[in-house]
Amino acid sequence: MLELKNVHKTFNAGTVNEKKALNGLNLVLEDGDFVTVIGGNGAGKSTMLNAVAGVWPVDQGQILIDGQDVTKLSEHKRAAWLGRVFQDPMTGTAATMGIDENMALALRRGAHRGLRVGIKKEERENYRQLLKRLDLGLEDRISSKVGLLSGGQRQAVTLLMATLKKPKLLLLDEHTAALDPKTAHKVLTLSDEIVRENNLTTLMITHNMKDAIRYGNRLIMMWEGRIIYDVRGEEKSKLKVSDLLAKFEQVSGDEFANDRMMLS
Repeated sequence: MLELKNVHKTFNAGTVNEKKALNGLNLVLEDGDFVTVIGGNGAGKSTMLNAVAGVWPVDQGQILIDGQDVTKLSEHKRAAWLGRVFQDPMTGTAATMGIDENMALALRRGAHRGLRVGIKKEERENYRQLLKRLDLGLEDRISSKVGLLSGGQRQAVTLLMATLKKPKLLLLDEHTAALDPKTAHKVLTLSDEIVRENNLTTLMITHNMKDAIRYGNRLIMMWEGRIIYDVRGEEKSKLKVSDLLAKFEQVSGDEFANDRMMLS
C-alpha cells in the first residue's frame, strides 16, 4: 500500500544549517499494516510523513501509494489517498464551522460540489451516530463550533474526519502528544478500533515507547533519516521498553538522549 524507495531529503543544502533529514529511506507497508514509528528528535519521523503527504518534494527516490507513483504529485492531489491527524489539535479542522459542517467537508473531499442543500437530514444523523461512539457527548452538540471544543474532543473529531472516506493510508503524527494522559489513552483506543474495523494501512508516530509496543502489528525505529530497527508480529508483542533502548544504543553507539521518550 505504501512503498518508499531510496528517499533522500536535505534541508538548507550547501549552508552551515544543512540537515540530512532522510538518508536513503526504504520502507514497504502491506495492505492493512499498522506501523508505529519511534526515534529521537531529528530522526526523520515527521519528515517521512510530510514526504509521503507531499508537503515538500523529495530530493531523490520514489514514493508509491497503492502501486501508483505519487513522487511528483502535489500535496492536494495526494489528499485523495490520504487521511491525516496532526499533533496540534487546532490543525485539520475549521474552527469557525460546526462539527457537522467539518465532517461534511471531509466526506466531500475530492468530490464535485454543486448547489444542493449543504447537509441532508440523514447525513447529519449518520454523523450523530459516529460521534456517539466517541462517548464525549458531542452527538448532542453537533452544530457547535469546533473551536469551542477541548483539545481531546477536537482531536477525536479530526480522527473521524480523517477516516470518513476510508483512506488508502492513514498518517497519525504524534496525534496524542498534546493531550493529557487520560484523553490521550481514549483517542489512541479509538484510533486502534477505527484502524482495525476498516483495515486501514496506518503509520503512527509516537514519542511513547509503551504505546509503540502496545498498538499496531509492526514497529520501526528511525535514526538519522533511516530505519534502524523493524519488528512485527509476535516478536513485537514480546518487546519491552528496555529492548528498544538497548537496540538504539547498539545501532547508534550512544545512549538514548530523547528525554520525552525516556520519561514515556
